[in-house]
Order: sequence, then C-alpha cells, then structure tokens
Amino acid sequence: MGRTKSFCLTGEENMLKVFLAEDEFIIREGIKNNIDWQAHGYEFCGEASDGELAFPLIQKTRPDILITDIKMPFVDGLALSRLVKKELPETEIIILSGYEEFDYAKEAIQIGVARYLLKPVNGETLLQEIDSVAEIILDKQKEKEIREKYQKEMEENSLRDQMDLFQHLVTGDCSMEELLSVADKLDLKIMAPWYSIVLLKIQSMKHDYEEYSGSIVVVDERIAKLAEPEHVLIFDRALEGRAFLFKADSEDELLAYQKEYLGDVKEVLSSYVNLRYFGGIGTPVNRLREIPASFEDASHAFAHRYLVAESCILDSSLLMQEGAAEHEDFRISAVNPEQIDRTKMQEFLRTGDLDEVVYFVDEFFGKLDGGAMKSRIFRQYITMDAYFSIVDFLKGLGLQKDEIEAPDQDSSILQDEKSAMDYIVRIMEKALVLREKKASSRYEDVVSEVIHYIEDNYAQEELSLNLLASHVNFSPNHLSMIFSQQTGQTLIRYLTDYRMNRAKELLRCSSKKSSVISMEVGYKDPHYFSYLFKKTQGMTPTQYRGGRAAEGEDL
Repeated sequence: MGRTKSFCLTGEENMLKVFLAEDEFIIREGIKNNIDWQAHGYEFCGEASDGELAFPLIQKTRPDILITDIKMPFVDGLALSRLVKKELPETEIIILSGYEEFDYAKEAIQIGVARYLLKPVNGETLLQEIDSVAEIILDKQKEKEIREKYQKEMEENSLRDQMDLFQHLVTGDCSMEELLSVADKLDLKIMAPWYSIVLLKIQSMKHDYEEYSGSIVVVDERIAKLAEPEHVLIFDRALEGRAFLFKADSEDELLAYQKEYLGDVKEVLSSYVNLRYFGGIGTPVNRLREIPASFEDASHAFAHRYLVAESCILDSSLLMQEGAAEHEDFRISAVNPEQIDRTKMQEFLRTGDLDEVVYFVDEFFGKLDGGAMKSRIFRQYITMDAYFSIVDFLKGLGLQKDEIEAPDQDSSILQDEKSAMDYIVRIMEKALVLREKKASSRYEDVVSEVIHYIEDNYAQEELSLNLLASHVNFSPNHLSMIFSQQTGQTLIRYLTDYRMNRAKELLRCSSKKSSVISMEVGYKDPHYFSYLFKKTQGMTPTQYRGGRAAEGEDL
C-alpha cells in the first residue's frame, strides 16, 4: 500500500485500538481481514453489526479509534457516535457513509467526529485516514503527558497552597465563599454534609525526626494512593506529618469510610517494622465552619504521641469519656509518676511544633490522675519541674537560663490551675522560639548546600525534591518547608527558574538547537522543555531567541 508509518509504540499493549461497527457483513469482513492491523501498528479490538450491539463492547474495550457506518439498524452511526463521545471523549471516530447529504456531515462535525468518508472506500485510503487520526491521538496523548509531567513537577507549589488552605479551614479565619474560591483554584472539592479531621505522624526508628527516610517517602506515596478524593483530602503539615479531611453525605458514612481508610493505612504501615506512627481522630461535624472544632479535638488526641510508646490512632471521643470519669479530689497516691516523666517533655521540646504547645500541656499536665493540679503544693512542684526541664533543654542548645521566666518572678503563677498551666505554656513556647532561632543558622547552611548542588547538577533530569532531600539528609517535607522559609519560594520553583535562566543564556548567547539546550538544562524531552519554557516565560524558546525577550522578561 506504500505506507511506511507505524504507530506501534513499545509493544502490543500500547498499540492504538480500532473498533468497527458495520451492518453489511461483506464490507465488515473486508475491512477486518484485508488490513494487516498489527503490521501497521494497530490492534483490531472488536466488531459489531449495529450500534446497539457495539456500544457495550466499546465500553469494555475502550478503543482509540471507532470506525462506524452511518446507517445501521436499531442504533445508527450518528447515535452511536454521540454515546461514545459522551462516555469516551478521547476516542476518535471515523464515519463511513453512502450519503453525501450536507446535514449528515454537519451533524457529524457537531458531534466531534474526526473523519467523514464516503463509500466505497478502499483499504489503502482507509488506512491513510486512520493514520491521520492516529497522529491526532498521539499528539493529544503527548500533550496530556506533558501537562501531567508539568503538574507533577509543580506539585510542591500546589502543596504549599494546600497547606495554606488547610490552615484557613482549621482556624476558621475565612468565610465559606473565600474557602471555596481557594479550593476551586486548587481543583479541590471541599463541600460535603459531614466532615472530620484526622492527624497522622509517621517516624522512622532508625532516623532522627528531621532526617531523610526512604521508607517514609514510599509509605507517604502508598497512603496517598489509597485516598478517594470524594471522601478524603490529604494535606501536608511538614514535620507534623499529614492531615486528612474526611467527607461524606452522612455521619454513618463518614465514620464507615474513615474506619476503612485508616484500617488500610495501618495495614500499609504494619509491614514496616522500623516505622512508628501515631494519629488523632477529631469528632464529626456537619458544617464547614465547625471544622476547627474537629481539628481541636484531633489535636488533643494527637498530642498523646509524646505520652505513649506504641503506635496507634487515638479517637478524641474516647479521651473525652475518660476525662468525664476523672475524680476532682486530689490524692497524691493516685498520681502515676510515669505521667510526669521529664523525658516526655524533653521529646516535645526537641520535636514539637509551636502551635501544639497548648495541646501538649493540656494532655500532659491537665489530666493528671487524682485532680493533682488543683493542689497548690503540686502546682508548685510541677511548674518548677517544667522550668528546670526547659532550662536543661536550653543548656543543651548552648543558651542561658535567663532567657526563660522563672516561676518565682510572679506570685500569681501558682494562684490556680489555669495560671500554672498558662505559665508552663508560656515558657515552653518561648523555648521553641529560641530553638527555631538557634536552628536558623544551620538551616541557612543546608539551603546554601542545596543551592550549590543545584548549580552543579541542574543538567540531571532526575534532580528532584526527594533526591535533594536525600543529599542533605533531611526529610523532604522538612527541606521543602525550610527552603521556602529561607528563600521565599519552593525548591522546585527555584530549580525550574534556575534551569530556565540557564536556557535563556544559551538561547541568546549560542547557536545551539533548542533540543540540545533542552538536554543541557536537564530536560531530555524537547517538547516538554518547550512547553515549560512557554509556561514560565510567556513565549516559546524560538520567540525568545528571535528577539522578543523584552516583552517577556517581566513575566
């Protein structure tokens, strides 16, 4: 037939699939048997004598190309085309017709049919038209792959925006209209009749809390794949792990899906013996503005991770029941010494977050057995112990104890339970602020090392957040957070901008082809490089080289 093109990609499983609907047996057999489909890079995946028989087979086989006669009994070609385009919009359609009427062709165009061929049509002509349609399909697939790759590369930027959305959800500082607007920009569906918040932290027993762990990276990816977007949205909380927003049409459905999903999460985690996890489950609420209440309950439960050794996901409703059963009369014999273990406070001071201090103090001190905090003598003991724990912690950082307010500076500190708790919260928050200030210089060194690594290795296509995190031995979430804090932009955005600036230098100062420049700045696929360049610079590489840079420099 004189045809040299082949659309076989990397094997039979990737061949474009062709389905034929034709009521005339002789024509159907001729098309089916007189073309060597596989030799030309296609898979003939099915046939039918009318549209009614064809449609369920098409739903099952999901062909890339449908060839259909326009006149068939029961369901004709135009009706079949409408059904297929509605359910499988990416399927391209070739209509065969014995009618030249303009109305038929007009309707076919409106449906979105790719080709309208008049009978009779020979095999070579049909194959040429199929090839032409195949090129359209492959171009669309390539465009889709490029878009998906871009979205994945820019995922870190989206994660930062999602973290901001989560903060708005749990603080209640935005109206419903504002929340929906932000969520819509992120393509997240947050509206539902019922909600609950679950917080989850996974730690490696082999690594420090901020160090890189390949197992945690893999587990995070596996957990994300379990989520069904209509029922749960996952938000990154940097060093504090993940937050899950569960959604459902009823409270029973919410609790059922939550139980099923968390069960699957535990099953994934159970196969990693060196990982410890802890979660806190918030109470169900049925209004968007009540999500902060669910988060508050989840945070109280989540704060128990410093108080227990075993892995578990704790339901806040169980804590409420336990709290209601406590006695108010103080009995020193009822106090469990393990509840005031200084090492638990030291662990929080080392790894806890500023926003969690209130929850930790409430869980650690506020629920001591026997109503201990109601005793002035015990309050004096516990505040002194907290003070000296913090002094020891600061000493380990090379800081002086006079940075912290001593309990004897204000006699009202021991006045009542609330005053004592407020004091402990105050000095712990101060300690964490000092910790972060002390760590800032070290973070500057880490970010500087990352930037130098990018400058030396930007031509490596595999350069990514995970690879850079591994290089500096930081967890990806932590590196992402500190890089943004230190530079004001996400790490991936910085890498992309650096590569684009190098590409612009080469485009203006060399005669190298765009495809060569693409390789030199870390993109093996020149089509993707061109797409990314236009997306970030507002023009194609060719336009930039042609002298139209001035209008695009500020984009």
